[in-house]
Amino acid sequence: MLEIHHLCVNYDHIEALCDVSFSIPKGKIISIIGSNGAGKTSLLNAISSVVKIKSGTIELNGAPLPLKPHEVVRKGIIQVPEGRKVFVGLSVQENLVMGGCRGTATAARKKMPEMYALFPILDTRKNQLAGTLSGGEQQMLAIARGLMANPDILLLDEPSLGLAPLIVSQVFELIQKINQMGITILLVEQNAHKALSISDYTYVLENGKIKMEGKSSELLGNSDIRKAYLGK
Repeated sequence: MLEIHHLCVNYDHIEALCDVSFSIPKGKIISIIGSNGAGKTSLLNAISSVVKIKSGTIELNGAPLPLKPHEVVRKGIIQVPEGRKVFVGLSVQENLVMGGCRGTATAARKKMPEMYALFPILDTRKNQLAGTLSGGEQQMLAIARGLMANPDILLLDEPSLGLAPLIVSQVFELIQKINQMGITILLVEQNAHKALSISDYTYVLENGKIKMEGKSSELLGNSDIRKAYLGK
């Protein structure tokens, strides 16, 4: 579905990604794990065309991905950014309407009940300003806002960051539900154990390069992975 070939991204003279190649098959959860500064967010931003690619290619269903962020969105690739970045001065419902900008206003209104069914807490907070929500509620709103655009591929950047353990578990359960709805997911996550537990395949990113890859279930038992990322 999505193919990345020999991707390189630089910030001035600093190399963020070097010769990164991988694929995201339709209907799967693919995870990217690695330490801070490994290049995980740069990878998602490159796919979203938020940062400029130095070299390499990104293809969606065999065709080059557009170079402008809004065109990537129209192709069905939606990013939920690190740190949630909800519109704090807008209500929950207004945030969801903003997420539905890929389609018509009528389509957005029809999509809203589906989001409230998937995220019941948002239904009870629909008229509340997003900035007054808890961290977990804001994360759910950010994901729901992304889903309002009817994505084919959802890019999730550190969805568990800063959340309490109970909320983290709820978020990962929701990610699995979203995948069961037929949405392909690329998950960037520092919580390696959670990422490996729910994904089909995992790439380990270190210093901007893929150092290891494999079925997530197999990497869970890999001694190097357990020592470096699982604390075992």
